[in-house]
Amino acid sequence: MANAAVETPSRMSRWLTLAASLRHPKTGYVLLFGFASGLPYALLLGTLYAWLTDAQVDVETMGVFSLIGLAYAFKFLWSPALDRVDVPLLRRLGKRKQWIVTAQLLLGGILVLLSALDPLSSLGVFSLLAGIGAFASATQDVVIDAWRVDVADEVATIDILSTVFQMGYRVAALVGGALALFMAERMGWPTVFASMGAILLFVGFLGLFAPDAERSAAALESERANLGTLRAAGQIAPRIRAYALGAVALLWGWALVTVLDFMIRSLAATPETRPDSTEFVSQIGPLIVIATVVIPGLIAGWLEAMRKQGRFVLAEAAPASGAFDVALDHGYRALILPLAEIIGRLKWAAVLVIALVLSYRITDAIWGSFAYPFYLGELQYTKDEVAIASKFFGVGALIVGLALGGTLLTVIGRMTTLTLGAVIAALTNLLYADLAVGGARMQLASDLIGFTWLVEQFGADERMGRLMLAIGAENIAVGIAGAAFVAYLSSVVAKGYSAVQYALLSSLTMLVGTLGRPALGQMIEERGYYDVFLLTTAIGAFAVVLCVVEWVRQVRSGRPENAPPPEPELV
Repeated sequence: MANAAVETPSRMSRWLTLAASLRHPKTGYVLLFGFASGLPYALLLGTLYAWLTDAQVDVETMGVFSLIGLAYAFKFLWSPALDRVDVPLLRRLGKRKQWIVTAQLLLGGILVLLSALDPLSSLGVFSLLAGIGAFASATQDVVIDAWRVDVADEVATIDILSTVFQMGYRVAALVGGALALFMAERMGWPTVFASMGAILLFVGFLGLFAPDAERSAAALESERANLGTLRAAGQIAPRIRAYALGAVALLWGWALVTVLDFMIRSLAATPETRPDSTEFVSQIGPLIVIATVVIPGLIAGWLEAMRKQGRFVLAEAAPASGAFDVALDHGYRALILPLAEIIGRLKWAAVLVIALVLSYRITDAIWGSFAYPFYLGELQYTKDEVAIASKFFGVGALIVGLALGGTLLTVIGRMTTLTLGAVIAALTNLLYADLAVGGARMQLASDLIGFTWLVEQFGADERMGRLMLAIGAENIAVGIAGAAFVAYLSSVVAKGYSAVQYALLSSLTMLVGTLGRPALGQMIEERGYYDVFLLTTAIGAFAVVLCVVEWVRQVRSGRPENAPPPEPELV
């Protein structure tokens, strides 16, 4: 009884925290920004191809358009600038809002301009605008993720803000996908893109009134003092910092030039001479990650270790004496300090965090590319059946999963929900394994819970019921896991360095899945889908083990379960 008496107020307080978070004005703006983040992605990397198809643009040219997706894959390359550079005349809007509003207004204008063009006769201008739109959209994603981390507090918790953001994002995917196709059939593509552009322009206007990050006294002091403390006694000597910054700047510069060069060569080439984008991602992609994440991380860790050991440090303060010194300090603060901060704070646990980031979403990241071949080719469902089950019922189930995940984050805690999400996301692969061999168990489950009877009332058959049940269960699991994972990532990064740190971690999320797809495709050809789903379930089990290890680490660290993102430590 005593335990119950102690536990009840705690549980009640968590429910009250959930209710307060949902009523907070920040939550509404997060929903709005989530929608603004998801809409251009759905339009530029999905719906746009339907318009190009209707305009009779050839498939080879549409393949070039897919290259604009590289802006999202490598958005972390310009994230340091978004953390430190101000938009002229707009700094008064706030550190994050100046970029958010600028990106939204630019995107809205680009969509309106696209609506006035003919994709076939104005293909050059059309592709240029689409490419600029993709970079603006990826930039918006980086800054909104950082804004969400920075504005989180004890009332508008990072867990709820992350969940609500994803809900807005998923709704935007439905609006920019299914609704856009529905509108195009009746009103034409120019009307669709003009309408979507007007929506983003309106969101940009509303964004002017959103709160920006209210920096705590510690964060403000860190912002003011970092440049000065870099030259205080006991800090790494400027000469060593210059060597480290030069190495990291060269690596990041090489990566950025490599991506831009590949995109320019691809857009300018004929179909016969066009470089292979799949080969680029699989071969050059890992090198870019090594150059921009692994090596700089090792350099930052080495510098932090040297500082703590008192090696290569200043014996006395050495104030900046010229423009070069100031430029060195600013560059070091933008590129090195975000990595040094997270490595210095996490220490050996940084390896665990990166391993968890790489593996947590691998099951759905790998399998997602083969979903339609499985539904349409292996199981022989029609396109209409897959659209109903995946795009409408599936999206609804995903939103339910996100809502459930947000609730669980508040009620049972972040690491409990993260581990639960990893377990159920892995197990839902077994549902597809059963479908691959006939679906007898899925049919039995559908009959027992009354789902077969329910879908029959809407004119569907039991075969459709099996597919809807599998997709629905998977999307609920993915929703719970997604809500927990984004909240976890947001809790790992530090306020003030959130743009760079979150962009790096989120870019790593899909790395293994992207690189593993060719091997998985070969396995499907040789072994069939059943064995593949057993393999992805086993891979998911590895993520579960890492979740448990990270859970134990956090408990031992004494950090509260649902603590907000940490303030940056002075380095």
